[in-house]
Amino acid sequence: MVAIEGVERFCCLALSISLPGQVWFPGNETYVTSLASYFSAQQSSIQPQCIVSPKTAEDISLIMHTISSRISSNNTCPSDCKFAIRSGGHASLIGASNIPDGLTIDLRALNSIQISQDQSLVTVGAGAVWDDVYSRLHHVNRSVAGPRSAGIGVGGVAIGGGISFFGPRYGWTSDAVTDFEVALYNGSIVNANSDTNSDLLWALRGGSNNFGIVTHVTMQAFEQRDLWGGYIFHESSTADAQIAAFFYFNNATTYDEFASLISTFSYSAAGGFNIVNSLEYTKAVSNPPIFRKFMDIPYFGSTLRITNMTDLLSETAKLQPNGLREASATLTIEPTVEALKATVDAWNNSVSFVQDVPGIVWSLSLDPLPPAMYARHAKTNALGLTGRNAKALVIMMISATWSSSDDDGVVESSIKALVKKVTEATRRLGALDRYQYINYAAQWQGSINSYGRNNVNKLRKIRSKYDPAAVFTDWVPGGFKIPESE
Repeated sequence: MVAIEGVERFCCLALSISLPGQVWFPGNETYVTSLASYFSAQQSSIQPQCIVSPKTAEDISLIMHTISSRISSNNTCPSDCKFAIRSGGHASLIGASNIPDGLTIDLRALNSIQISQDQSLVTVGAGAVWDDVYSRLHHVNRSVAGPRSAGIGVGGVAIGGGISFFGPRYGWTSDAVTDFEVALYNGSIVNANSDTNSDLLWALRGGSNNFGIVTHVTMQAFEQRDLWGGYIFHESSTADAQIAAFFYFNNATTYDEFASLISTFSYSAAGGFNIVNSLEYTKAVSNPPIFRKFMDIPYFGSTLRITNMTDLLSETAKLQPNGLREASATLTIEPTVEALKATVDAWNNSVSFVQDVPGIVWSLSLDPLPPAMYARHAKTNALGLTGRNAKALVIMMISATWSSSDDDGVVESSIKALVKKVTEATRRLGALDRYQYINYAAQWQGSINSYGRNNVNKLRKIRSKYDPAAVFTDWVPGGFKIPESE
């Protein structure tokens, strides 16, 4: 048995007894390997008292019962039972899926993928990664509205929204979840779907980790064969043409629902200024007309080809290596030419603040958010994107990767300054939207508040119903919490 001194590590000790071989402590090889597998260096550097690896929903039930029992029997707020929940560990937000001193629940062993007999549904463990889900479904010519990057865990995306290549046809990833299996604060296991606990289903579609631990999700699966996509690389001198092409593409009335785009303006110490467009068309059609304006812009490299989801994500993984320091923030705007230009100009001007940071990659990414995606299920999720009058929107991610913790302060302050500049500029132009996508957001942005007063009030009531002890509010400090007051 592992020796643990004192009562300050009660939960880790108790779980090491009740889940033998599934609790890892500092110095253990599996503990070290688990920490090294986080996407960001900040998350990897956090040292929990122990890492717990449940293999079943019943294991999670036991974990939650242990934690809740400890909390209810100790009125002095036992910090040893504060915990974090890890799915894929891809979030760059510090503490989102790891915790100092407390215990980290590593869900990656819950990675089953079960396709229904008629292939219309797939049930996935919350610790699976989307790469494996796509690969399994590819073999039967099916897919799901999951995210666009490799190494991302199912659970985190499913409760945060989730932007997909298939979003214009099916909505957010959260919208495509027909059933959440959830372990509540006291260890009870419930299902949330349109027939049972439908209020919890609504809340989990964007409400983050405030209600319980998602153990499995069931999603709609649809027929999907090969598609067209990849990256195309441009000189920074094409910026004005890029803005014009983006504006043309993201037209609410003519939007092609099979098309997906990410436009990224990037600076790196090694490569200077570049513009990289990720173009995808979810049919096996090369150079579809909707992308004509982008394809007409001179470029110096392209990986565009007929391929499949598994191959596309593999390519993405090569461009997003693990182990660097990471940070991001987000805004949502109406994509007028003036607002887009003001945003790109502000980003260009911000490069001078970070260009001397060793290893810096400083990026502005623009994700079209057409009403075909956000309005399709707006009343059945918590995101608060109703009442937009079918306007096209764009989600902006300001992101950075760098090498040394010595530069954390300058990078993070530069992100804040750029967000402030873009906020001021787009507000003056009447183009700023209140919505903030939590999977891109910085901790200081308070993104759940952007869902609007009515939705925040509703989320509070649902949280009180399913977590009356406020375990996931007070004992899970990471992630985005529901505001306690307006």
